[in-house]
Order: sequence, then structure tokens, then C-alpha cells
Amino acid sequence: MKTRVLLADDHKIMREGLRSLLAITPGLEVVGEAGDGRTAVQMALKLTPDVVVMDIGMPDLNGVDATRQIKARLPGTKVIALSLHSDERFITGMFKAGASGYLLKDGAFEELACAIRTVIDGHTYLCPRVAKTVVKDYLRDAMVVTSPRGHGLSDREREVLQLIAEGWSTKEVADRLDVSVKTIETHRARIMERLGVHSVAELTKYAVREGLTSLET
Repeated sequence: MKTRVLLADDHKIMREGLRSLLAITPGLEVVGEAGDGRTAVQMALKLTPDVVVMDIGMPDLNGVDATRQIKARLPGTKVIALSLHSDERFITGMFKAGASGYLLKDGAFEELACAIRTVIDGHTYLCPRVAKTVVKDYLRDAMVVTSPRGHGLSDREREVLQLIAEGWSTKEVADRLDVSVKTIETHRARIMERLGVHSVAELTKYAVREGLTSLET
């Protein structure tokens, strides 16, 4: 039986390249593609893949929060992060969300195939450069207790923050999340209070700094 893979990346050329390479890899089958995090969640719930290859910096819903939502509903599905970033905050965020592997996009394709087989066997996969970062940061911060990423924002508040930072209007965010405008306004007020900011510009800076969005899409 083939391992069923869902590809989630906002760059079409990346998805097409990965699909072509995975198609000729024995034992693997690409069952779907998603161009943003929210679509990735929807497709994962519909297709129940064995593995989701998840880009971190996607629009609408970033890879960390998309991973958290997928793992909450499909705990048996493995998620492998595929990212440009080797920063500790991105690595930590993905593994806290439930990812089983982390690769950098400049790695060889063979590494992805190896990572997929590794996580399917129940193990964790880290590419060498990421492993070095993890070890270095662990040794540096072993005795330091840090505050949770996002200053304790709920999953929904993180979603709202990302969409606001990406330029969506209050009504558009409300429509996107299928809630009332008043609900979004309440979320925004609470987010600003928790973060101690007073403008959308400051919210945007915070979202970019924390890796919720890159604004490069």
C-alpha cells in the first residue's frame, strides 16, 4: 500500500516540482495540493493523507496553526515541515504544533523521501542543519524558561491576527471565519490588549516578527 501525501505550499512551482518527483518515488502517492494553510486543513480532513508536507510561511493560515488544526482532528496524520527558515522559533513552533519532521527547502529531494519514510515508521526526522540548531539552542537555553509564543493568544486569535496583518478588512475576516463582524472586533480588541499594541501597523509588525505571516506572498 502506498503512502498518501498531501502537499501544502503557496508556491505553485514548488508544489509541481515536488509532485513530479514524488510521483516517480516507489511507495509514495500525492493525493492533493493546497496553496494556503486553510485549504490544507480542509483537504487533509477530506482526504485523510498519511503525511502532509507543510510549508510554514503560507497566507490565510500559516503552517504552524494549520498543523495544529490538522493534528487536533487527525492525530494519525504525520506532518513534515518544509521551510526556508532554520530559526529556533519556527522549529519549536512546528514541533509544538505536532509536526514529526522538519526540512529546509534547499535540501536534496532524496531527503524528503527519506523523511516521509522515517515519520511513517513512527520516528522524528530533522535535517542536519536543523538538528544542529536544535542542539545549539537547547544547550544555550536549557535552564531558561521562556513565555509561550504568541503571549498566550488562542488559536482563533492567532488566525484573526494573521488575517488582519495580511490586510483583510474586519468584514472579510468575519466572512472568512464565518463569524460576525462584532466577534472579530472583540478578538482584535483582546489581541491588542494582550500584546500591548494600539494600531494595526503594530499588530502587523508583531505578526511578522513572530512568524505568523511573512507578507511575502
